[in-house]
Amino acid sequence: MQEETWRTMTPDYSTYQTILSQYDALSPAVTGTLQDRLTDAVRRFTAVEIQPRVLRITAPDNKVYRDYVIELLSQHAPSNGEPPVIVAGENVTEQNLFGTVYPPLEESGLHKPQVKHGLVHQANNGYLVLSVAAILSNPSLWPRLKSVLMNGSLEWQAASNKRLYPLPPAEQLNIKLVLIGDRYLMGELEHAEPDVSSGFTMYGEFEQDLVINEANLPLYLSYLKAIIAKASLPELADTAAIEMVLKTGARYAEDQTRVPLCPLWHQSLLCEAAIESQGNTISAKDIDNSIKAREYRESYLPERAIEDIHHGQVVINCQGEEIGQVNGLTVVEVPGHPRAYGEPARISCVVHFGDGDISDVERKAELGGNIHAKGMMIMQAFLSTALDLDQPLPYAASIVFEQSYSEVDGDSASLAELCSLVSALAIQPINQQIAVTGAVDQFGRVQAVGGINEKIEGFYKVCAFRGLTGKQGVILPKTNLTNLCLNDEVLNAIKSGQFHLWTVESVDDALPLLTGMVFRSEEEETETLLSRIAQRIDTFHNGELNSEVSWLGRIRNWFVQH
Repeated sequence: MQEETWRTMTPDYSTYQTILSQYDALSPAVTGTLQDRLTDAVRRFTAVEIQPRVLRITAPDNKVYRDYVIELLSQHAPSNGEPPVIVAGENVTEQNLFGTVYPPLEESGLHKPQVKHGLVHQANNGYLVLSVAAILSNPSLWPRLKSVLMNGSLEWQAASNKRLYPLPPAEQLNIKLVLIGDRYLMGELEHAEPDVSSGFTMYGEFEQDLVINEANLPLYLSYLKAIIAKASLPELADTAAIEMVLKTGARYAEDQTRVPLCPLWHQSLLCEAAIESQGNTISAKDIDNSIKAREYRESYLPERAIEDIHHGQVVINCQGEEIGQVNGLTVVEVPGHPRAYGEPARISCVVHFGDGDISDVERKAELGGNIHAKGMMIMQAFLSTALDLDQPLPYAASIVFEQSYSEVDGDSASLAELCSLVSALAIQPINQQIAVTGAVDQFGRVQAVGGINEKIEGFYKVCAFRGLTGKQGVILPKTNLTNLCLNDEVLNAIKSGQFHLWTVESVDDALPLLTGMVFRSEEEETETLLSRIAQRIDTFHNGELNSEVSWLGRIRNWFVQH
């Protein structure tokens, strides 16, 4: 267990100051910068004449990304003749894609069928850019399109079956297809058409984030400049503004060492900051104000949830001690709401006479997801191994998320659930000033979880409203340390010693801080949580009853033994 200083809870860009100061001298990046894998796929796709005929690009399907792919194709396509790059629109039909043949207009003196060419004809000797969603929404397009790609010819079809009229001979076409869609839609296409994942196609992907270092940071800054120039936005004022972009990106990517590469994310951030700057150069303060304005617009639901806690409608204790109760941390995602937010959840455990069954109330009530159930089973396996029992556990337990009325999923509460179970079995209270998050494996190691910043900030809001005691804080996995990018309010509280973060690597690190007692020890004379649980079990089986055991318990034990 280790208490972390505030410097580890926010990205540090001090080592990059020399590079950041050279921002003004950099030129906007060319298309393909920081997308080496995608660029290589496009280069090879355009260089080979025969196969593959299809390039699949996993990327968000919108105009910004389609334009990016078009620029990349134009940049690497052979220069002879400048092959066309045709983009299919949002509404793709069989007629506008493949063209059609209308009957002759005899009243006008024309006796030949009227041929209307489609997008595939416009893309002849070039590239057709098509959305995966267009194929999935109209599957009948694919067999004919696949035939054109493989055979190089297109059989004409009549626009109407009401009249018989001659059709032109099949047209010879040489096109290559570029499919764009997100990972989910690409998977749906693979499921429907197995040939898509064969040698018939080549794969490329727009990478969504980047681990920054001294080598690629100048490239990222050039990429940032290109986005600003393309969107006609004001430039960044100074290195502080650049650092603010990097810090905001690190929080978005949930990693202090990463920045997002999504052009839409950058445009959204800088367009709102440009409103604050009123068309002047964008400062760090402008970016900060725009982020706070966005948080204010999106704060109704998070504030309503916290108000329920403040008013006592949802019970969360930030002071005192309780047996079998712990403050877990959750991330709430509401459909239709633009962002997830964190809030604490009281996890409780009660122990009673039974056959060793540990009931997951959420699962039994069909409010627990599969991953949550998996975390519960892993937690139970660890505790059973740690107890090393030679006879069945004579107690049953029931663990529940109190006042939770929607589905709970994920394994990030398994450490908190384990702590509540151990507390209930050992009859040892838990410090309610500390909240817990983390997943547990079968060996008691604490593993990383998602949404760590939102979880910490959600618990801090509750503590701050009721008054900080200087002893409140959060236990989190040590492996989550690089994901921290907390807001200024929480950072200032940590700096002043009013709020704390402790990182742990195992269950043995977390329990002493929560309960004031070690989980296990090699020294036999040391009282531990495991020894107290073992003593309680031994007392039950052997009938060595103390004053805490009622006359009803004595009768029950007599019947068990006889």
